[in-house]
Amino acid sequence: MKHYLGTKTGRRYPIESMAWHGDGGELLDLEPFSVAFPLDKIRARPGTLWRYQEALPFDASDDSWKSITMGEGFTPLVQLDPEQPHLFAKVDYMMPTLSFKDRGAAVLVAKAKSLGAKHLVQDSSGNAGTSIAAYAARAGLRCTIFVPEATSPKKLKQISLFGAELRIIAGSREATASAAKEFAKQDDVFYASHVYNPFFYQGTKTYAFELWEQLGKAPDTLILPVGNGTLVLGCFYGFSELLAAKMIDRLPRIVAVQSGQCDPLTRAFANDNPVVEPVVNQGTAAEGIAIAAPARGTQIVHAIRASRGTIVSIAEDLIEPARRYLASRGYDVEPTSAVNIAAFTAYPKWFPPNETVVLPLCGAGIKSL
Repeated sequence: MKHYLGTKTGRRYPIESMAWHGDGGELLDLEPFSVAFPLDKIRARPGTLWRYQEALPFDASDDSWKSITMGEGFTPLVQLDPEQPHLFAKVDYMMPTLSFKDRGAAVLVAKAKSLGAKHLVQDSSGNAGTSIAAYAARAGLRCTIFVPEATSPKKLKQISLFGAELRIIAGSREATASAAKEFAKQDDVFYASHVYNPFFYQGTKTYAFELWEQLGKAPDTLILPVGNGTLVLGCFYGFSELLAAKMIDRLPRIVAVQSGQCDPLTRAFANDNPVVEPVVNQGTAAEGIAIAAPARGTQIVHAIRASRGTIVSIAEDLIEPARRYLASRGYDVEPTSAVNIAAFTAYPKWFPPNETVVLPLCGAGIKSL
């Protein structure tokens, strides 16, 4: 694996260029590379995402990750409710910065370090920025994080604590992304974007590997919150690699969830529209998925169709009751994580009672307002 590939043209760009888009602004993915799942080696390694070394984008001689890892990954998979034995929660907020974004940040920052990056920039509604800031500090890299003005104060404090320069942008999440992309035009800046940089998805795909190992199979259905699609696409890539390696016999169905207050993906999917049209964010407590114009929208919709899944929206007034239900089971999560269980209740036809269903608890409630 030595190149990025343009998602539209297939044009190759050297990894060493540290590009974050191709000519004309096209999105980039990674050139396919060989992956393997030697179970005997995997099971003998520590319980972190790095146990899947043979499926991650690092040459055998590249051990940059060893000085950057904080033990992220291999989070608990637990039965959510004894009365529903086939419903599992993966407690992915049990990470160094209390969100699943540490999966992508650990891999991306390790790769940036090995490529010689000195200054990272990221835009985020909070969790991805926190993760990149933490791992940049661990790697000894300068870091600038752009956030929307509505970001939780607790997340802002966490980002600052890690020593990152914080830039608060007035207006929408999209305005924040635009400001970060403009900043990233500087020659000495590496755009460590959880949306645009394909190495981030190489970290989130380990969610799929862990489920395969913990369950001994692929689940029947995944319920995933979706905004920019970092977990949806990561799961699709991860399970696709397992399928290609004949470690599983089918892809799990993905049921992706949005808030009805900001649901461009739901609309595109329902209308069979190949292009995801931007919407106006009407305001949602689920700030982590409040993405009015997802850059990888077409890829997200394709992945969900390929999994035989769907995209659903839930009413805003279902989020807080769902969050309180999770609290009654002992889990304090951010509102974004509560959309999963709200969808499980609101759309029973997608979850037959004897099928194995897994949902992630993506971010700890202590990080929210």
